[in-house]
Amino acid sequence: MSPVFGFYTLGDLGFSDFAGSGIVHLAGASAALAGVLLLGARKGKYGADGSVKPIPGANLPMATLGTFILWMGWFGFNGGSVLATASVESANAVAVVFMNTNAAAAGGLIAALIVARMLFGKADLTMALNGALAGLVAITAEPSTPTPLQATLFGAIGGVLVVFAIITLDKLKIDDPVGAISVHGVCGLLGLMLVPVTNPLTADGGSSFSGQLIGAATIFVWVFVTSLIVWGILKAVIGIRVSEQEEYEGTDMSECGMEAYPEFVGTAGSGR
Repeated sequence: MSPVFGFYTLGDLGFSDFAGSGIVHLAGASAALAGVLLLGARKGKYGADGSVKPIPGANLPMATLGTFILWMGWFGFNGGSVLATASVESANAVAVVFMNTNAAAAGGLIAALIVARMLFGKADLTMALNGALAGLVAITAEPSTPTPLQATLFGAIGGVLVVFAIITLDKLKIDDPVGAISVHGVCGLLGLMLVPVTNPLTADGGSSFSGQLIGAATIFVWVFVTSLIVWGILKAVIGIRVSEQEEYEGTDMSECGMEAYPEFVGTAGSGR
């Protein structure tokens, strides 16, 4: 990819992003970071003493199903970026992308699970799920040139990195409920920087570490600044946060008039 931003063409600098670790995932995380910084943390997330108070998800089986659906969809996301299946060569290229995509996801899940077990003393399902997504994001920048072993290792690096990224953001009191900034931003950057390992810059194309770094910086600065402006305008004009009562009850009640999980103890009017 070689998007033109008016001052330079990234492709001419040795930038390559096969299916979007940078232009899709890092860009989305940059916009999310701008919103999170203006929105602030959820009430009760951080104690006055600086402690982090976990707010667990409501339905982990559904979260797991969602991750598996994303995992399946990634085959179309990455494989479709080959843009052809009409020849034997292009069909084989799609098959290689499928294989490496799956290998990276598996490597990320296993690595995150092991690291979480070592750090927390338990097999943390949420970290494992984020590890799978981290591996998928990391391989997205270049799934066509690594070997299966390299793809697995790249995914595993993403799985390890995402665990520490989530912990670090919490220490910085940046409240990211599902770890999206860590998964898509940190591992999106990782994916970009891994491209030259298997697709180095040559006369026929490829990438360089400097080109990848410039591309990542370009994406982050442009998206973060413009998103910060948009979020700031929204905050000043209509607000970007629900009331404290709505936050406590859940916006399913305030916006839809019913509990999302009626089997739980009701919050509205419960006197709690």
